[in-house]
Amino acid sequence: MTCLMIDPHVTARADELTTQFRHRDPFRHVIIDDFLAPDYCARLLSEFPPFERGNARNEAGELGAKSTVEKIRELGPAYTALDDLIQTRQFLDLVGRLTGIPNLLYDPWYFGGGTHENRVGQDLDSHVDFNRHPVERWHRRLNLIVYLNHAWDAAWGGSLELHTDPRAADDRITTITPLYNRAVIFETTEWSWHGFSRIALPVDKTSLSRKSIALYFYTTDRPQDELADTHSTIYVDRPLPQRFQPGMTLSAADIDELRTLLARRDQHNRRLYRENTALTKHLEQAQAALHGGRMGRLHYFARRVLARWQR
Repeated sequence: MTCLMIDPHVTARADELTTQFRHRDPFRHVIIDDFLAPDYCARLLSEFPPFERGNARNEAGELGAKSTVEKIRELGPAYTALDDLIQTRQFLDLVGRLTGIPNLLYDPWYFGGGTHENRVGQDLDSHVDFNRHPVERWHRRLNLIVYLNHAWDAAWGGSLELHTDPRAADDRITTITPLYNRAVIFETTEWSWHGFSRIALPVDKTSLSRKSIALYFYTTDRPQDELADTHSTIYVDRPLPQRFQPGMTLSAADIDELRTLLARRDQHNRRLYRENTALTKHLEQAQAALHGGRMGRLHYFARRVLARWQR
């Protein structure tokens, strides 16, 4: 199956691609054009779900310009075949060979993955991804993204940005245009900062959107120097653009951008507040359980297991 769906040149160039992945600039990644067999990639695009079918709510529960579908098996035969493919040992070993990370695990829940569609005005702040699987507690190791955009122009925004450190004044950015049938595989670590720039399409192209398929892979352990405490996705808000200088006259577009930046920062602060509140609640429940005897402890852990499976 792998040979039929993955373009043969990927296996033929495996050693070359492995060398490219090892190069840490700014962190380990590899770009593979024509990743999928041409006819199969076309089928995935033709079965790509309408924007309205996906989850278009952001982490604050607000409707936005990004839509995702995690349950890809329901999208059509091409996506059923993709789901079958990526859980095979043959495919996992191929990705492991390209990246030097053995014993990769498939995520049957597609947490955060699946199809992603982003419309005009959408961007993604620089971030490092959550580092443990929410159910299995596996270590998240790799992101594999396949883009499905014909004739995308880098001037339109939406390009993947890999950062050395978005919090640093000397941050260096590697930009990758999301072109059709281009795959990007990159490591998921505490320093794999990435995001994409705001999509600003020409007037005659506003019906277009940025389409991709995101697949995430895990292992049961990871190198000691990559270990970190369990965390959710960590964002760094975009800085104020350099064009904002003392004495400048603000245009309507400038005001809109400032409002967007402030709203994004408020959104991230609200998310952190919710997480902090939830952690405090869990701590209080745990303390109550420890003082509630054996039945109290059993009831507490039963609620925790149920909550995890309902995510």
